[in-house]
Amino acid sequence: MKTITSNIDHSQFYKKVNFQLFLILLLMVACFFTWSENVVITRGIKVVGRMGVLFSSYLVYKKIINYGAVDNLKWNNVMSIFFYGTYLFLGFASFMWSTNVGYSALQWFMTTQTLVFCYYFVKCLFLLDKFFPEHPIRLYNLLGDACFVLLSIFVVGMWVNPDVFFRMTHGGEEARLGGYMMNPNELGMLAGVGVAGLIFDLRRNHKRWWTIFKLAVMFYALYATGSRSSLIGALLIIGFHVKQSSNAKLKILIITGMIVVAPVAIWKVVLKDGDTERLEEVMSMTGRLPFWTALINEGLPREPLLGFGFMRIDYKEYFQSTHTYPGKMTHNTFMQVLMNLGFIGITVIIFQMIFTFKGIAKENDEKRLMLYCILIPLIINSLTEFGIYGESNYGILFYQLIILYISFRDNHILSPAGRLYLKKRRPDLAV
Repeated sequence: MKTITSNIDHSQFYKKVNFQLFLILLLMVACFFTWSENVVITRGIKVVGRMGVLFSSYLVYKKIINYGAVDNLKWNNVMSIFFYGTYLFLGFASFMWSTNVGYSALQWFMTTQTLVFCYYFVKCLFLLDKFFPEHPIRLYNLLGDACFVLLSIFVVGMWVNPDVFFRMTHGGEEARLGGYMMNPNELGMLAGVGVAGLIFDLRRNHKRWWTIFKLAVMFYALYATGSRSSLIGALLIIGFHVKQSSNAKLKILIITGMIVVAPVAIWKVVLKDGDTERLEEVMSMTGRLPFWTALINEGLPREPLLGFGFMRIDYKEYFQSTHTYPGKMTHNTFMQVLMNLGFIGITVIIFQMIFTFKGIAKENDEKRLMLYCILIPLIINSLTEFGIYGESNYGILFYQLIILYISFRDNHILSPAGRLYLKKRRPDLAV
């Protein structure tokens, strides 16, 4: 089925839908932050806010259909979404053996709720691509702008109210952007995703100087978080773009920027001004390596096949070995699954990721490059923090967007009812 639109102006519709998609994505990501130290307010934002945003994504989906589209999409790359569903099913089943059923259930429902949100959000983009092929709405632009707005709040806040927006670490010696509202490494990952999105705006010459300004704010925020892993991720994204780009001027601009920024950033953020004690800390990944060793040697043998239950890593609230710090989560998303759901769970997600990468590899050049670039900060963050299979966070949201973005394709056959509906709603559309 091919669709051809006549010269009817849909620009106002595009503007409204673009703003609505941007706003609900912004609010969805914002709902993962701890905006208040008051537990009741925080829970209200996370529960009521996220459900409201989910419902809003459904309303935008219905708005596009009512304006003139038919949801005749078919599933694509089904093994990727199948194994993700299997992972969630196993997590749900783990309520039967979880060491804290209430906590496991809360984490499972939040992860599932995010998946439903992504389902309708991605369908909106696919319906626009099919029935409004000339529309200017792009996922990378929505992601980049949403990340920019949130990070701008923190950049302004660090100057206006540093006590709130900075988190003191290493005995008060180091101030890192994030405060009580967000883990600095997670905030750095958000900056990486924003960079991945906005570089595509730069590639297509979309509001060039405004985009450069947004990227500068993003890198400044990334630097202020002090996140080594996120900085490495951002540099990898840039290098990946340089390698793929055929635009000589863009390559020169990006390489010049990296030559100026990278040495200072690496010396300050990764090497910590050459401080010997801090370099030793880097080598042990801030104590993570001994913690992971203890988990494998002491924790895993207790529940090797099915784990301790969804988002649980021990019989108690915290796992602690004789020579490690107490931890409620593993600071590695793959280790988290291994402890949560055992060897069965880790096998499921390995296959899930294999089919996800295979699905991405089949997409067109721009879409493939975009998805790989978004994956870079997510995968790096997954090695040291909550990650794509950890406790509920916006890294999961972004990964689910990627999974669903490769899970639909156009159905070339319209039902008679669909044809009649389009004839009524879209007389400008030749089907």
